[in-house]
Amino acid sequence: MGDAVIDRAGLDALVAGLHAAGYQVVGPTVRDEAIVLAELGSGADLPDGWGVDVGPGHYRLHRRADRAVFSHSAGAQSWKQFLHPPRQPLWSLDDGEFRAAEAEPTRYAFLGVRGCDLAALRTLGTVLGDGAQPSAGFARRRRDLFVVAVGCTEPGGLCFCASMGTGPETGPGYDLALTERVDADGHRFVVSVGSDAGAAVLESLTHRAATAAETADAADAVAAARDRMGRTMPATDLRALLVESRESPHWGDVADRCLTCGNCTMVCPTCFCTTTEDVTDLTGEHVERSERWASCFEIDFSYVHGGSVRTSGASRYRQWITHKLSSWHDQFGSSGCVGCGRCIAWCPVGIDITAEVAQLDALRAAAEGSPDADR
Repeated sequence: MGDAVIDRAGLDALVAGLHAAGYQVVGPTVRDEAIVLAELGSGADLPDGWGVDVGPGHYRLHRRADRAVFSHSAGAQSWKQFLHPPRQPLWSLDDGEFRAAEAEPTRYAFLGVRGCDLAALRTLGTVLGDGAQPSAGFARRRRDLFVVAVGCTEPGGLCFCASMGTGPETGPGYDLALTERVDADGHRFVVSVGSDAGAAVLESLTHRAATAAETADAADAVAAARDRMGRTMPATDLRALLVESRESPHWGDVADRCLTCGNCTMVCPTCFCTTTEDVTDLTGEHVERSERWASCFEIDFSYVHGGSVRTSGASRYRQWITHKLSSWHDQFGSSGCVGCGRCIAWCPVGIDITAEVAQLDALRAAAEGSPDADR
């Protein structure tokens, strides 16, 4: 099936059609002076005419001169929170009666998933859905998921998906993909179909066939975004670099700045670690257990009998970045980083993962060039 074109009213109709099909539609909207992912009541909730200025430890909305809907980079939230919620009840005990938590019946439709986040969904699928011990809740939510991706035409100042091979083009895993175009010819979306379910939804909308020129223009606009990435990861073997940098003195420099707050793990679209918590009421007659997100920056994360293994900030930052860029390959066959830049924007002290890796690479090169390197 060839590409199609819908207008701005067609986007509203898409939201309404997904609602009618029984989906809870989630997409970007404006709240608390930020782009957040939330349930959409209608297409009117989408962030028409908003852009984002981002930098290390910096995030601000600004008004655009046009009414573009998807011309903003990633906010603090990722789609992970809906498939792998921050807190999930597991069971409760009341007066001796055990009750397992009931699975919620929600069917999600994600609207506005960029290439980096689409790659993150695939990565989470490998970790939580396809392993030897899959998460039943994640697997069910992913199975019922409908994805409307968007081709990224305006990357943010912290984006580096191109150097991670995850964008700006949309990879596999979508039902429909939209590329937004706003110019003298109007406001429209070039639509590509990725599944039979997507084709059925498109058929329910008012649309027309895209011309060859429109399809080419959409592809060119996304491809051009590759040259406008705000950041880039060094073009080296990251997996080997992190292994070889285990004893680098640079970890101490990072530790002098890092607050070990865990913000980077909370906003990362692929971090998946959890712990369990038990809570009782004052009478002791009600007990409940829940699962919540955990972070490798927590001092208790590496606790074993006798104490925590990673007690220093340097060791905890090294663990995070080494797992993300290196040992993730050994576990799951890919990198754990998709280049979305969230960890840079939402770090209170502006630690930049691309800059830290570049420094490790420079230190390795300097060491290899040192007269003492072969001694």
